[in-house]
Amino acid sequence: MPLLLSFAAILLLIALIVALKLDTFISFIIVSICLGLAVGMDITAIIAAITGGIGGTLGGLLMILVFGAMLGKIVADSGAAQQITTSLVRLCGIKNIQWAMALGGLLIGFPMFYTAAFVIVVPLIFATGMTTRLPLMYIGIPMIAALSVSHGFLPPHPSPTAIAGQLHADVGKTLLYGVIVGVPIIAIAGPLFARSLKKYRVTPNPDLVHVQHLPEDQLPGLGVSMLCALLPLFLLTLTTVTKPFVMPGSPIAKVISFIGDSNLAMMISVLVAVYLLGLRRGHKMKFLMKQLEEAVKGLAPMLLIIAGSGIFMQVMKDGGMNKYIGESLKNLPLSPLVLGWTIAAIIRVCVGSATVAGLTAGSILLPLLTAPMHLQPELMVLSIGAGSLMFSHVNDSGFWLFKEYFNLNLKQTFATWSLMETIVSVTGLVGVLLLQQVLAMLA
Repeated sequence: MPLLLSFAAILLLIALIVALKLDTFISFIIVSICLGLAVGMDITAIIAAITGGIGGTLGGLLMILVFGAMLGKIVADSGAAQQITTSLVRLCGIKNIQWAMALGGLLIGFPMFYTAAFVIVVPLIFATGMTTRLPLMYIGIPMIAALSVSHGFLPPHPSPTAIAGQLHADVGKTLLYGVIVGVPIIAIAGPLFARSLKKYRVTPNPDLVHVQHLPEDQLPGLGVSMLCALLPLFLLTLTTVTKPFVMPGSPIAKVISFIGDSNLAMMISVLVAVYLLGLRRGHKMKFLMKQLEEAVKGLAPMLLIIAGSGIFMQVMKDGGMNKYIGESLKNLPLSPLVLGWTIAAIIRVCVGSATVAGLTAGSILLPLLTAPMHLQPELMVLSIGAGSLMFSHVNDSGFWLFKEYFNLNLKQTFATWSLMETIVSVTGLVGVLLLQQVLAMLA
């Protein structure tokens, strides 16, 4: 019965979001209350689950997500993102331009949330297309695929960071594994897939696209731009990478653990970027702080979605459904990683939001990680993240962003964007399963 009630709750959530167009946060609260009443929880327990779910979920994520938004804003507005892309294209040349665009997308996408990064890179894609006279799909898909991989696999992006928090996974290790899995995915869904799209001769939407570049003499240097964009990557993986070589409890280990903490690592990265990309280049502190405020304002809708998923997860836990579902699912003749991918993929196709799909799947599958299955939670984060990117279509805002900016019809958008997202999702699952085998052999 609890399993049926959980599926009914997911169907109700889908109906509220898709059919009634109700706000996602409100939908999560309504579904959670209904689910709590259905399993016999009293009102007091449901209210406690609502407040506890919000606090428990956002408590460990708020700083990471806020500082991540701030860093992305500074990297974009300072011209660092433009410098990274143009420099890579210049260094790699026309022959390797696809790989340059993919690498640029990964570097820009890492510190920036997906929608913000998309809006930033699209003018860069069109400017590069105008300069090289190459088809936009040929050079654009590699960069967009890299953004999708960052969005689904790499902290500090909201979905993988929140799922890691749900499943008690190590953020640094998740990031490290995500990069290992993500690079081959980008190669397949980006440059390799894009070579089949040269036939699409698209013209940018003139009402949306305004190719405006900062003059080169106003751009920060490439080294500084790369440092600021990638500093979180270095700091977040520092503890994981140095652990085998540092004596536990030593002063060095304590320092590494301190600066490698996910919250502090993101704050340090923001402060470094404020100085190198702001103060050192003549900007006033008041102006820079205003930029950071604007970045946080855009984060609010995402925080509400994450909070809503936390409520849903807490009700499932307090109502005893998590434990029951874990016992029911762990005996299925199916890899937990495949199961996580499948559940996330189904929700993604129905709801459209990768974040909702990932967080809801994480809530359902949490009990599997408490069972003696020797499964690394970081791999489950990545498999759910891969499933949450499956087949983006008309109920996903990313689908319409891509369609409108690139001025495509629906058929063309399905054949380019939707297929690219599907490739990212499927190859992501394959990559996670292969990584699981490699880690098992090294253990």
